[in-house]
Amino acid sequence: MLYGPNGEFAPFNADAGMQVERDRDPRLLLDEHRKLDQALATLQPQRKGVVDAYVIAIALDSDPVFAREAREAGKVLAQRYDAVGHTIVLAGSDGSGPSTLPNGSPGALATALARVAEVMDPKEDVLVLYTTSHGAPFGIAYHDGDQGYGAISPFRLARMLDSLGIERRMVILSACFAGVFLPALASDTSVVVTAASMEHTSFGCRAQNDWTFFGDAFVNHTLRKPQPLDRAFADADLMIRQWESGGKLVPSQPQLLVGAGAGAAWLDALESRMPKTASAPVGRPATDALTMK
Repeated sequence: MLYGPNGEFAPFNADAGMQVERDRDPRLLLDEHRKLDQALATLQPQRKGVVDAYVIAIALDSDPVFAREAREAGKVLAQRYDAVGHTIVLAGSDGSGPSTLPNGSPGALATALARVAEVMDPKEDVLVLYTTSHGAPFGIAYHDGDQGYGAISPFRLARMLDSLGIERRMVILSACFAGVFLPALASDTSVVVTAASMEHTSFGCRAQNDWTFFGDAFVNHTLRKPQPLDRAFADADLMIRQWESGGKLVPSQPQLLVGAGAGAAWLDALESRMPKTASAPVGRPATDALTMK
């Protein structure tokens, strides 16, 4: 069963990457299948002798804020890490109408990861994974209106990446309690960035927002600048702490873990090719919600 006797989500379901779909129109299922096939087919081959980044940006919740964030995160990460043609965005509607993209779900993420593993050179290339959704102490939640439910635990995500041989990876998790993923994903050649510690919530996930606090600070502001990842994280962390202090919120405590071998193995090479000029932030500031009556 999906939930325990007291209404709690059973953690073992998250470990299994549980996904439950109900009352889907068969024609919509076919359309979704075709959209995912088309997205996977756009991935271009890796370039021999070049550290290529393959970007997956996924919104695992149907609240439009996550779809907006995933779309723009895909663009920013593709530009920063020279991954145009190597990027897949999985997201539902951004609120402006039906989505032309494949929907984000545990199954779609697993399929996209398998496709990336198929076209990349695991000894040379890198996965950059950006997830945005609601989170809980058991992991990342999947929720698509009243038709899709599930979750992905740290164990499940780590097992997928390891089984596919994706050891060079940057995983960025925008969700409450995302710090629970750090122990499972940590490795010598991994980078893990989380919107919050394992004990704290993050903020800004109102459906009307264009960004969460973390997405706005880290992706929309500091990753757009030609600066190293650790500097971008530090600047975003300071920005978030200032926003949370102004709103009298309990600090979310974003986390950064950089494996000891990641720099020499791939991060330095990717960052040496980042754009030399900053791009402008887009969308409404996530902090707009703090001033609303």
